[in-house]
Amino acid sequence: MGKKGKREKKGKGAEKTAAKMERKVSRRARKEEEDLEALIAEFQNLDAKKTQVIETACPPPSPRLNGSLSAHPEKDELILFGGEYFNGQKTYLYNELYVYNIRKNSWTKLEIPNPPPRRCAHQAAVVPTAGGQLWVFGGEFASPNGEQFYHYKDLWVLHLATKTWEQIKASGGPSGRSGHRMVACKRQLILFGGFHESARDYIYYNDVYAFNLDSFTWSKLSPSGIAPAPRSGCQMAATPEGSVIIYGGYSKQRIKKDVDKGTLHTDMFLLKAEGSGKEEEKWAWSRLNPSGVKPTPRSGFSVAVGPNNRSLLFGGVHDEEEEESIEGDFFNDIYFYDIGKNRWFPGQLKGPKSEKRKRRRGRQAEAEGAGDEEVEKQAPQGPMEIVKEVVAEDGTVMTIKQVISGPAGEKERSESEEEEEEDGALSPQVEPCPRSNAMLAVKHGVLYVYGGMFEVGDRQFTLSDLYSIDLHKMEEWKVLVEMDPKAQEWLEESESDEEEDDTEGAEGGEEEEESSEEESEDEEGEEQHPSVQPDEKHADYLSRTEQYWIKLARSNMGPDAKEKKVVKVAHAMAKTFYEDSV
Repeated sequence: MGKKGKREKKGKGAEKTAAKMERKVSRRARKEEEDLEALIAEFQNLDAKKTQVIETACPPPSPRLNGSLSAHPEKDELILFGGEYFNGQKTYLYNELYVYNIRKNSWTKLEIPNPPPRRCAHQAAVVPTAGGQLWVFGGEFASPNGEQFYHYKDLWVLHLATKTWEQIKASGGPSGRSGHRMVACKRQLILFGGFHESARDYIYYNDVYAFNLDSFTWSKLSPSGIAPAPRSGCQMAATPEGSVIIYGGYSKQRIKKDVDKGTLHTDMFLLKAEGSGKEEEKWAWSRLNPSGVKPTPRSGFSVAVGPNNRSLLFGGVHDEEEEESIEGDFFNDIYFYDIGKNRWFPGQLKGPKSEKRKRRRGRQAEAEGAGDEEVEKQAPQGPMEIVKEVVAEDGTVMTIKQVISGPAGEKERSESEEEEEEDGALSPQVEPCPRSNAMLAVKHGVLYVYGGMFEVGDRQFTLSDLYSIDLHKMEEWKVLVEMDPKAQEWLEESESDEEEDDTEGAEGGEEEEESSEEESEDEEGEEQHPSVQPDEKHADYLSRTEQYWIKLARSNMGPDAKEKKVVKVAHAMAKTFYEDSV
């Protein structure tokens, strides 16, 4: 009784602490989000000018990560929505909608009136109702400098048959968040976890919500059992029986002031509905202990549901924190989880059939001329690590490690699994480069991987390539859209910003000198942005979002900057951002 009482008290204490933190984060975030709401409203005003559906054949979408890629339930198409891109100086958010035609290997941009606001790190789930529906919840919007965030708590549905967006306003739903996971499970959308971040605080969630696709109502679930720790970016998959599986994810905790500790979760849980068919379903958490070869610890991996009752995980990154830097090991491997057998195993390329025959003949010849001991030495017994080096234009070298697990040492394996794990593969001729935060979709048993990112030193490479692999055959990757990451533009901190910092740091000076400095800065600004001319649109844009831009300019220039100069810089920032956005 004593131990149980202590556990209950400890549990209630943890709940109180979490609730207190949520209130604290909510208060601080509210002010930031009010600043960004004006900016989001401006974008929505621009979107509201669209009055008809426009379909345009187009080249592949620009580089991005943290968008959503979904398979159309009735057509041979993939649907790409949202995402983000960072060029070294500015963060761009998207609400564009692209459709990829699988048979034609072609892209179409679909402009539909009144779309959801720009966002990334949202979740999208497809259901076959009424010709197909794409449901989108949450995600985040970031300020241009990437230091302020607005977390959405809105729910949208794209009616694929009629090509119309509809916002579903239902009370009792999840709080604003990003990095959550959402799956369609029977006639419900089940949502788990995620995080909410402000400039100084953050909170991770482990709550569960269900949205009923018939009644259009939210309900917060209160499952029995021990729940997963709060996290974002986990793997979430629905089983044919109507249960939900959770694996991995990432979270961080504040150890002391300005010191955070990140955690890569590798545990696995089952969320099961009990008493199905009754008016009120009861849910229960239980811990899963899968067999096989689990994925190595990582965050930023991408997930999809494959054929044969298997979910899969692709890529990701393992950050190694050192005293003054973080080095990331990026991955491009695939791991399968067999839901029926509760078993993990690595996906291994077999190579084309003609190549396999040649390799078998070659192995037979080698076996005849070599002793048993020699053959045993050659057989891989455990995970192999392939180390690659990527050199950036500035000479920075980053090591990328790819771990390929060897054959599992278990006797109980089906013939199909033995084929999938046999021998490993020859060095694949083509494969996606290691990456995190890519977008995945599976259609007709084929996996499609689009975009994502990797880092070399302080530089981020955002991708726009598209690869596919047949999950039934696992023979080879195919390149559908190529991209050379080295050709991507990357902007270092602008020289004008550095000059402004130097000017602000100087002491003394007459008013005459200040005015001449301002004139020279104006001239420099005109040279850098010759296409930007002041007009009524820009003035109107600034007036509606003036306080946001002034605050942003002041945070960049410091508290000692003169108000006149701050307003001038704010005006320039607003004009530039407006031009880029339109």
